[in-house]
Amino acid sequence: MSTPSADAASALATGPDHGRPVVPSTGVLRPLGLDEVRITGGFWGRFQELNATTIIDHAERWMERVGWIGNFDAAVEGRLPVDRHGREFSDSDVYKLMEAMAWEIGRTGNTTLEARLVALVDRIAPVQEADGYLNTMFGRPGQQPRYSDLEWGHELYCYGHLFQAAVARGRTHGRDTLVEIAVRAADHVCETFGPDGLDAVCGHPEVEVALVELGRYTGDRRYLEQARLFVERRGRGTLAQIEFGQQYFQDDVPVRDAEVLRGHAVRALYLASGAADVAVETADAELLGAVDRQLATTLARRTYITGGMGAHHEGESFGDDYELPPDRSYSETCAGVAAVMTGQRMLLATGQARHADLVERALYNVVATSPAEDGKAFFYTNTLHQRTPGTVAASDAVSPRAAASLRAPWFAVSCCPTNVARTLASLGAYVATADDDGVQLHQYAPADIRTTLPDGEVVELRVLTEYPADGHIRVEVLRGAARPWTLSLRVPAWAEGASVTAAGSSEPVTAGYARVTRAFAAGEVVQLELPVHARWSWADPRVDAARGQVAVERGPVVMCLESVDLGADVATARVRTDEPPLERDGAVLVPVVTAELDDAAWPYRHGAPNPPASESRLVPLTPYHRWANRGPSTMRVWMPVV
Repeated sequence: MSTPSADAASALATGPDHGRPVVPSTGVLRPLGLDEVRITGGFWGRFQELNATTIIDHAERWMERVGWIGNFDAAVEGRLPVDRHGREFSDSDVYKLMEAMAWEIGRTGNTTLEARLVALVDRIAPVQEADGYLNTMFGRPGQQPRYSDLEWGHELYCYGHLFQAAVARGRTHGRDTLVEIAVRAADHVCETFGPDGLDAVCGHPEVEVALVELGRYTGDRRYLEQARLFVERRGRGTLAQIEFGQQYFQDDVPVRDAEVLRGHAVRALYLASGAADVAVETADAELLGAVDRQLATTLARRTYITGGMGAHHEGESFGDDYELPPDRSYSETCAGVAAVMTGQRMLLATGQARHADLVERALYNVVATSPAEDGKAFFYTNTLHQRTPGTVAASDAVSPRAAASLRAPWFAVSCCPTNVARTLASLGAYVATADDDGVQLHQYAPADIRTTLPDGEVVELRVLTEYPADGHIRVEVLRGAARPWTLSLRVPAWAEGASVTAAGSSEPVTAGYARVTRAFAAGEVVQLELPVHARWSWADPRVDAARGQVAVERGPVVMCLESVDLGADVATARVRTDEPPLERDGAVLVPVVTAELDDAAWPYRHGAPNPPASESRLVPLTPYHRWANRGPSTMRVWMPVV
């Protein structure tokens, strides 16, 4: 496992806001940064290592190969638009790669990656125009004019990812060339779209959340005000009518008036994140309440069991309430990343455990599902039911984004690999928070935590766990405080029968937070026991597509049935639920009956079908995040019940 170098630790310690992706000026909880939380191993430690050794490098090589990074060289050399490659938003993926690099450098002090990041910045800097404008798709001879296609051009969207890359760099290294590029671009945005400028919004929200964070980093309130303007303008129908309707852009209803997230899922969640940030920074309780209401309704009616969001391939969008067909689940990986972003912001603002529950579900069952085990291929969409064995994608070809039936090395739209990379690199910042009373643990991983409480008391903790393999979470106090303080441990909503042990006393705890308050001395231990065992899960009966079916969850992990384990197409399988799923030698097994199905000239019959069925046999399930790592297969999360 990579560990931070002394130089990295020094940079983090002296950089503003200590390597934290989100730094609200107020709120219930204070996030801890990469200098305060270090994941040391386990499930997420392995993912961080894969990201550091493979995913970031893989993304950079592919963007060089397909010309997205080369677009900046072509701009400098006057070869645009003839030599431009990729979609109109390809600049943004370069910026997301740079954000991932910045967080990874801050996490480990990787000097080779540092040199590569600096080289990328040097290739981008000359492209910026005198007034701060920066884009390879618009504004030159032979290209469309600046801001002439706000619906689809993604210029402001690209700025958003530039700003987030700059924040990552500033908070792990200090203010340098990348930060200055972003500041000039942000100044340009404020001048162009401010109160006296263009009364417009971008077709793809993202600049809102990024402007707030850049404002937090630089202290420039203009950026916050511009983000507020963009949020308030949304929903007034300023964008053109399209076949998907203006809800696709979230431009149909003002943010304050909406009841549920709708339209393009990634756009909706990025806007929710930005609106939450604006609400926190402006003390706008009404706006924050609107985001909270919309997110709660979306989770109750429009979210898959995996935490995936987006039921429609057409428009990459949410469906209607309870419209959650497993086999047509789009559940874009980027929507999972965006759900993590929104959930984390709402957690910091409210302190409510349900938001950390969302973060956990999306991390384990969407973000972790996207990359292959070797880190060289990715899911863009995340189906819950694969009806036919997928086709292995060529290792040297670009795949259409939604047509890949298995993970693919790269896509014509490859927003997801870079989104995964930046999330994994900054994951330590999602583990824990602090407040005036103490420290809170929200996501469980082996970790070392060191932070200073508001009164100057330094607290050091070590978390030891194999979670989610088991539910034993051991927190060792390495350095306590002279006064009593509170250690809070999240108890997920699914964890009925959890308990916490401290000072030799064990007590049952319920969903929310288990809180232990005392003047902890070095060497004391607090243990949380979560009932991580396999359990049947049924859908709300209004989810028509899952009626008469059942899923299996184990702790935070959704399980699935793959044909490679069944030895037959999963379409032939039904499960018995009269006994709980069985756990044996680390595997989850369920009793499965397979039926011999005949092909008829007409697929409908009078009377209930009763195909010949086998005796039930125990078949192992696969964690959903690991499916399709053993070659083409059919798969289903929701299994018909006998």
